[in-house]
Amino acid sequence: MPALDSCADPPPGVPVNAVNAGNAVNHVPRQRDRRQALCEMLATLTRFLDKGQDISLMRGAFEEMLRRVVPVRAIQLRESNSRWTGRLAGADGIESIALEVPGSDPSTRGLLEATFDPGCRLGDWDFQMLGTATHVGALVLEIERSWTQLARAGLLDGHRARRDGAAPIIGSTDIMQALRSTIERLAGTDFTVLLEGESGVGKELVARQIHDVSRRRNGPFVAINCAALVETLLEAELFGIEERTATGVRGRRGKFEHADGGTLFLDEVSDLSVSAQAKLLRAIQDLTVQRVGGHATRRVDVRIIAATNRSLAGLVERQLFRPDLFYRLSGVDIRVPTLRERRPDILELACYFLERHRVGRRLRLTAAAADAMVTYNWPGNVRELERMMERAVTLAETDIIDLDDLPPTVRGGYSSALGPSLKRNDTLRIWACRYVRLVVERCGGNKRAASRALGISYHTLKAYLRSPYYDQACESSPPVPDDQDATAGDGPLEEPESADGASGV
Repeated sequence: MPALDSCADPPPGVPVNAVNAGNAVNHVPRQRDRRQALCEMLATLTRFLDKGQDISLMRGAFEEMLRRVVPVRAIQLRESNSRWTGRLAGADGIESIALEVPGSDPSTRGLLEATFDPGCRLGDWDFQMLGTATHVGALVLEIERSWTQLARAGLLDGHRARRDGAAPIIGSTDIMQALRSTIERLAGTDFTVLLEGESGVGKELVARQIHDVSRRRNGPFVAINCAALVETLLEAELFGIEERTATGVRGRRGKFEHADGGTLFLDEVSDLSVSAQAKLLRAIQDLTVQRVGGHATRRVDVRIIAATNRSLAGLVERQLFRPDLFYRLSGVDIRVPTLRERRPDILELACYFLERHRVGRRLRLTAAAADAMVTYNWPGNVRELERMMERAVTLAETDIIDLDDLPPTVRGGYSSALGPSLKRNDTLRIWACRYVRLVVERCGGNKRAASRALGISYHTLKAYLRSPYYDQACESSPPVPDDQDATAGDGPLEEPESADGASGV
């Protein structure tokens, strides 16, 4: 630690008392400011204990306030079991020191790392403050661990607003519960994750959830749309560019450096060209980047989460995706379900979006509109549902969203099937007769097979087929003769039902 020696001995021939006295005179205002900044840091951390504050921002506030107390270039508080080894002195001349943060056992200990320029002369007071800050940092880490355990147990307020404005993961079906369970198991690791699913299912939302419940929640979440990356600018966007590499070019950090200490989300990674895949592979494998026009490599601490709406394994078989990059990204694979696979969540999502986007009045869905939404196939998944709810909020003339307020693509099949019957005031008996005849036609006229498919007895089926209500509905349907009973595959029938039971479907 060179900085320790640079501030220890006084100049030759100068009494130590004189140096100390001079320092006391010259640095009194500065030390007073530092003490004030220390009080502000403790007050800021105390405010984070309030119920309305986001605990995930506490570590970042601690690091920022400590930088005001000690004249260093950067401060990082991290857990000792992180896979990152820290920024050590390198080609850029930056030096660093790491102090151990105490903990009740080795698994809860941490590290407080301070980086500074070689010309920065840290004094005894600075090192004393850094040593004191390790104990404050231990409290910060312990509060974060307790907060994470409470969040996983569901004991925190689930309606606390997210700082990025993103929607939470909505859904109560078994498949969504399994997805949440998988996310919680990934929270304690830094492994690369591959998300697969159709467009619009919410892959970025899942990636943000993984980031928010992990140890990296205090770090940045940087999303990259790989499909929008220009081939000629890919390296500069991902890895950065040095100052004056070309005329008029200003140096800047790339996405990897922006995500340092956090999560890097590679969306639509399957759309990368083969040459871009090769450049990305080296950075993911070594977790080091080299800026365009530079020679030094920079180590970054990032977690990679990749997403695709196409099967990468199929692209590898067709030689459209590099196998080595595929095996680097895959291993911990998560498939995000489509909206068709969790239809019971449709109305829960619709009500959430109505509440989120409403302006003033509270809106609700009619039974017909809700049924049409549940029966629709949603090729655009959750994204299509949210856009449709925005349309309904904008165009609805009353506080009730009816079938006519939905787009034609959503209400089309539902309206064509129910509209004429509603105008004629058809009874449930007529609808049952119509459906029975359709099932008999689908079974090729085999009434025994149709009765098994419908879950009714043979005599109940015949009662519906000869019902006079069906003829009164003015519907045209080919007659089904009573003697057209195929015997292939027929099994035992149910006991005959009474005439009253014929109308009980």
